[in-house]
Amino acid sequence: MKEINKIKVFENKKVRAVWNEEEEDWYFSVVDVVAILTESPNPRKYWSVLKSRLKSEGSQLTTNCSQLKMPSADGKFYKTDVLSTKGIIRLVQSIPSPKAEPFKLWLAQIGSERLDEIADPEKAILRGADFYRAKGYTEAWINQRLKTIEMRKELTDEWKARGIEKEKDYAILTNEMTKAWSGLSVKDYKNLKGLKKENLRDNMTNIELVLNMLAEVSTTAISKSKEPETFDQSLSIAKEGENVAKGARSALESRIGKSVISPLNASDKPALEVKNDEEKKSK
Repeated sequence: MKEINKIKVFENKKVRAVWNEEEEDWYFSVVDVVAILTESPNPRKYWSVLKSRLKSEGSQLTTNCSQLKMPSADGKFYKTDVLSTKGIIRLVQSIPSPKAEPFKLWLAQIGSERLDEIADPEKAILRGADFYRAKGYTEAWINQRLKTIEMRKELTDEWKARGIEKEKDYAILTNEMTKAWSGLSVKDYKNLKGLKKENLRDNMTNIELVLNMLAEVSTTAISKSKEPETFDQSLSIAKEGENVAKGARSALESRIGKSVISPLNASDKPALEVKNDEEKKSK
């Protein structure tokens, strides 16, 4: 089953979800849904008791409940009880809650949006732009960020074509690439920017995004040319790709006389759009 982990938001509350491409359906974290519907201080316990009751009543809901790995608060992936969209609707019917109807409407919207994106990928791009726009990023930064998302997908698609599937392997490759061009591991880079669980790319300046994208584009091109057969070979290619970006970084820094590796983060979103001197004078 090919899966894509996502975080959805209902009334400012996060719901972990996995998209099953084969079934074309979402699988949602049961505990997250229970937490929203019940506002219980201990949704896991509430779900445990409810699951036992439903099982004793012979409900098919517990039979249809499965487990998938989802990200936890510590950033690691753990097996979590999940239900398909249809199963979640049945769960909603089992829990008396004033949020039941709004939540079902939200589920229908989420499903419709995903199917629309499959039929027309441009809608996914526009939705992504709206997401960043709502958070206060500048238009120029948003345009750059969307390009990096596209290039990142091309790279991960190439890795998949070379037999690399595990999330931890992606993390290793990404970390090595980041170190090669920036001189910092992903962890150190996030520390520099004062980040914890936030997405590093969402906190990069437009220059950092361009250099990171150059590294990923170069890695993709080299991988397609050399067709690596092992993880170690892909790791070596990742370092080659990043060295291209490292060279570009050095050339740029020699001209501007300062490092492009910045402690800036999304707490000051307009500042992430680094402007040249001419642009600054025109403001």
